[in-house]
Amino acid sequence: MDADGLARASEVVTFPIPTGPHHEMEANLPQVVTIGEILVEIMAEERGPGFREPVHLLGPFPSGAPAIFIDQVAKLGQACRIISCVGDDDFGWVNLDRLQRDGVDVSGVARLPDQVTGSAFVRYRDNGDRDFVFNIKNSACGQLRWTDTTPALLSQCGHLHVSGASLFSPEIVEMVVKAIETVKANGGTISFDPNIRKEVTRDLQVRAALAAILASCDIFLPSGEELTILTEAKMPEAAIAELLRLGVTAIVVKEGADGSTYHDAGGSLHAPGYSVEELDPTGAGDCFGATFVTCRLQGRSVEECLDYANAAGARVVTIRGPMEGTSTFTQLDELRSKFERNRRSHDH
Repeated sequence: MDADGLARASEVVTFPIPTGPHHEMEANLPQVVTIGEILVEIMAEERGPGFREPVHLLGPFPSGAPAIFIDQVAKLGQACRIISCVGDDDFGWVNLDRLQRDGVDVSGVARLPDQVTGSAFVRYRDNGDRDFVFNIKNSACGQLRWTDTTPALLSQCGHLHVSGASLFSPEIVEMVVKAIETVKANGGTISFDPNIRKEVTRDLQVRAALAAILASCDIFLPSGEELTILTEAKMPEAAIAELLRLGVTAIVVKEGADGSTYHDAGGSLHAPGYSVEELDPTGAGDCFGATFVTCRLQGRSVEECLDYANAAGARVVTIRGPMEGTSTFTQLDELRSKFERNRRSHDH
């Protein structure tokens, strides 16, 4: 992208620009809201296949794609809220305590005494693949649906984030679609991280819902094959053109250690990634997306947004536990400075 193209890209989505330091909460910034599962993650200490034998476990760690996303938003000083359900149990409270401590508004989280909080057990194989045992649909967050109180919870929302991982029931899909309509009608913006398995899109109802969400999306945050999972086109360049024709304002492709690439009607911009030792990849995409969205809401350039987002995605994988590595701007600036110093010393 040339200088003119980059300038255009940085102006595609216009948001209020903060007047104070970016490390502090600013009352004039739009509230970010997400809807979806809150759960705990419990991981096996030893690598191996599945859970068909007794293993030592670590956890419970606060988790859930929307919860990780919104915790990262809060760490960057943005007003934010999550709408969800948990059980009135220790797994629910370990999440609520963490989210509240980091600055997330949890007034939209229902505590259901007759339900248990969701869980995910994970074990790594020697090749880096993971085996999961989930309890989500039949947990407290499986009761999440649109109610008479939902409009009030969205009344201050300037930006709604949707995670494809949360679209696990017809009731939640209906709720998300209504929430998008409400937020767009109030002049807000939408981001969408597909975060879905390819086989899920074979369900015609799910695919129709995903298409409706995509058509209302301002910032699309796919990774890997997710770029083409909802398009007729199967090649990346053609898929990007198709998505832009649908009305998506910006496409940000997550490329792991290789960085990320931004696309809009004005062109494309790539930002290199950060090479780090990976301990736990869970949450990397959620922290990346949260950081990019928050930086855009705070008026930063596309180039700076990409670099901060790459740093957030890199830092979280160096710490065990999906939400343990969410970052403040100070922590991200330290990582960016360290790599910049290394690059300068290498150049010389």
